[in-house]
Amino acid sequence: MSVFDVQGLAFGIVMTSLSVVFLKAAGLVTGQTAGLALLLSYVLPIGFGPLFFLIGIPFLILAWVKRGPVFAIRTIVVVIGISTLSQLLGKIVIFERLDPLIAAVLGGACSGMGLIAIFRHNASAGGMTILGIILEHKTGLKAGWFQLSVDVMVFLASAFVLSPSQLLYSFLGAVITNMAIVWNFDVAQSGTGRPGYGRSANS
Repeated sequence: MSVFDVQGLAFGIVMTSLSVVFLKAAGLVTGQTAGLALLLSYVLPIGFGPLFFLIGIPFLILAWVKRGPVFAIRTIVVVIGISTLSQLLGKIVIFERLDPLIAAVLGGACSGMGLIAIFRHNASAGGMTILGIILEHKTGLKAGWFQLSVDVMVFLASAFVLSPSQLLYSFLGAVITNMAIVWNFDVAQSGTGRPGYGRSANS
């Protein structure tokens, strides 16, 4: 793995982990595996990090089978990184007051930037993002649109745990994340880290 890829994946891990800190501090969730792990962390005596890793294991196997060892190994590194760093940041980044609207906006923006960086360097954050990238490769359906549809299902489950206002703010954050991906990422960028790379070769 080149230094270029290492810095890109490191940035993605940091930003995605920071998004978890914002959301968890305000009692919010997001979509995908991260959202499910956050939701379960509110009702189970287990932290976000271990839950995020355990839920992602079947998808890591899928990544290895469908996308190959390079993508799978990078994704494993990302999943372990987010699981570990989000737990650490949660202990040292403490808010005296955090408005849920601000948490949703910042959490959604950080998550979007982090996931784009991870995608561009031929990896994913695990879970449904792996399916999203595979579907975009196969069908052209934007990964962001697929993730948004999965998010709706996560939020339906969250309605039994969160208050209506928390649910609304959580959905706002997820929309920001997925719109950032839809507007700023194309599957042709995957594995290059550079916008538009490979378009002419694939056209």
